[in-house]
Amino acid sequence: MGTSQSSPSPFQSSPLTGPRVATLAYDCLCTFEFGVATEVFGLARPEMGEGWYRHATAAVEPGPLRAAGGLMVTADNGLDLLEETDLIVVPGWRGIDAPVPPALILALRAAQARGARIMSLCSGIAVLAAAGLLDGRRATTHWRYVDAVAARYPQIELDPDVLYIDEGKVLTAAGSAAGMDLCLHVVRKDFGAQAANSVARRLVVPPHREGGQAQFIERPILQDREGARLAPLIDWLRSRLDEDIGLKQMAERAGMSERTFQRRFKELTGMAPGDWLLLERLRYACELLQQHGQVPLDDIATASGFGTLATMRHHFRTRLATSPVAYRARFRLGT
Repeated sequence: MGTSQSSPSPFQSSPLTGPRVATLAYDCLCTFEFGVATEVFGLARPEMGEGWYRHATAAVEPGPLRAAGGLMVTADNGLDLLEETDLIVVPGWRGIDAPVPPALILALRAAQARGARIMSLCSGIAVLAAAGLLDGRRATTHWRYVDAVAARYPQIELDPDVLYIDEGKVLTAAGSAAGMDLCLHVVRKDFGAQAANSVARRLVVPPHREGGQAQFIERPILQDREGARLAPLIDWLRSRLDEDIGLKQMAERAGMSERTFQRRFKELTGMAPGDWLLLERLRYACELLQQHGQVPLDDIATASGFGTLATMRHHFRTRLATSPVAYRARFRLGT
């Protein structure tokens, strides 16, 4: 393992001339995040031309290395590979509180000092934080790790409600799937929207996902009998998103007082009935915008229960940080 001064660079063995990307491998490797990075940056893409990424793997420690799923991994290169890398990807780390090898910290600091970009996926934030690369910067990670990271590194400005954050030379992604969003963002930034859309099509994923990770946070769930009691009402509401249905009507249909209904609905779904209804309308509007490129926006606003286009625009801006027009255009580019 490892390269020497007399060994040819792994980036020079390919006719590609684009940015040099190194994805870290380590003992107890998070296989999914590692696969996300290699799929986006390391897969052969002749349609992209010679300027596409040159990808290699850098082992943090001597191998063979254990990986999630009962696999063993070996790598041809060590940390000295980072001396000539333009982009370094840190997959989810082996534990949010697991120590980071001093040699890795020094290598990342040196890479940052010479201008390399460094990005973490999910719990990989632990590595960047230990190296001090996030001090005074905005960053994100999986919602499960926010409290632990905040307690250990109060100098980091954590935002748990986004999928990824780009601080220029330092980038962080939330959960595992958000790592794909960040990788596509980097492609879009380096090669443009058309290239990112092409990669997304091959991956069969949206070229860009709106929203954040707050909707994925675990919510307290009632016992099965309560869930079963409210399930028919939820189905009924979803089939009538275009109707003006108030709290009183919902409670009557559920056979509860308004106060009891509000409490039990929030326990089941994690939100108040009105907030849940708004989120469902937003989701339905997003589906319509993706599936019907020619339907007037006014009709979509009516069908999804917003009543007017102005109201729909307002909720798209405040909840999704985009507009219906921009949302539709982005997904049409990806088709």
